[in-house]
Amino acid sequence: MTHPQSSRTSCRFAAIALGIACLFASPVHAERLKELATIQGVRDNPLIGYGLMVGLDGTGDQTMQTPFTTQSLNNMLQQLGITIPQGVNMQLKNVAAVMVTATLPSFARPGQAIDVTVSSMGNAKSLRGGTLLMTPLKGADGAVYAIAQGNMVVGGAGASANGSKVQINQLSSGRIPAGAIVERTVESTVGGEGALTVELTRSDFGTAQRAVEAINRQFGFGTADAVDARVIQVRAPQSPQERVGFLARLESLEVTPTQAVARVVINARTGSVVMNQAVRVSECAVAHGSLSVVINTEPVVSQPEPFSRGRTVESAVSQISVNQAGGALQMVRGSASLADVIKGLNALGANPQDLVSILQAMKTAGALRAELEII
Repeated sequence: MTHPQSSRTSCRFAAIALGIACLFASPVHAERLKELATIQGVRDNPLIGYGLMVGLDGTGDQTMQTPFTTQSLNNMLQQLGITIPQGVNMQLKNVAAVMVTATLPSFARPGQAIDVTVSSMGNAKSLRGGTLLMTPLKGADGAVYAIAQGNMVVGGAGASANGSKVQINQLSSGRIPAGAIVERTVESTVGGEGALTVELTRSDFGTAQRAVEAINRQFGFGTADAVDARVIQVRAPQSPQERVGFLARLESLEVTPTQAVARVVINARTGSVVMNQAVRVSECAVAHGSLSVVINTEPVVSQPEPFSRGRTVESAVSQISVNQAGGALQMVRGSASLADVIKGLNALGANPQDLVSILQAMKTAGALRAELEII
């Protein structure tokens, strides 16, 4: 028979253990709806234009190799009333043909200034200190939405002499803060006919359902309905003045998203490996060895003997060595935290490039419980 005192003690210990488990459990963080979703119709629009950069210190395009720069300069001078005689070969080193790009923000109005990015199109050595001439920026429909002009800021520096060259950062591109003036607006229809569409940045049925519950709890039952895992239909006020306040309150709602899908992202070009908190690893054994090939080439000069009328011959002798490092069988323990996963993979002593191959093999073997995404 169980003693009452020992039963109460066991219950007390169980309650303490449960409290400690809740204390150290990972907290669930709520995020604002504006971090999880966007309003359909509220979007930016890319702009592009072709122009000329002048005032360069002899670092512009070589006009013999970039004929479009000379043609653009002739067209511009003709529009200004200056005619260049035929047959004149202009060797200008202070002019460069550039591409100008910008982003037209949503609800932008004529007269608003936006930043532009200028990039060399020819073989200019540097755009440092240049001035962009008036360049129309067009949208996807071919209409002009902004006009760009101004002095460019380049964050790099460089110098060259006698075949030697030193360069810091990029000299063939830069930005012009507030370098374009908006000339035409893009009409954005938000909440037309009393309804608007909220689109989640990541398709997830659980997050969509929680967002619908949060909206209905704030604005009343029936305000929002989930169409699918990404789209949510919301009934908005008819009046534009009330709609602005409604959207402000809607974006500020706090929604607790569901746990992200376990994913490992691999950059095949740089060897970077990034994994999220949901990645899990089952217990497995991994052996990995590296193979290195070293080629050492040394020049060898053969001199003929005196009075032999021979010629001096120069050749090369190459020595090739192949080294293969043995990979011992390492045990990767099954883990339920990202820190343990990283600790187990680091025990293999592999570099990032080798880690890509190991993760792919672990995924094939079923030991890596995550999605592999290669970018």
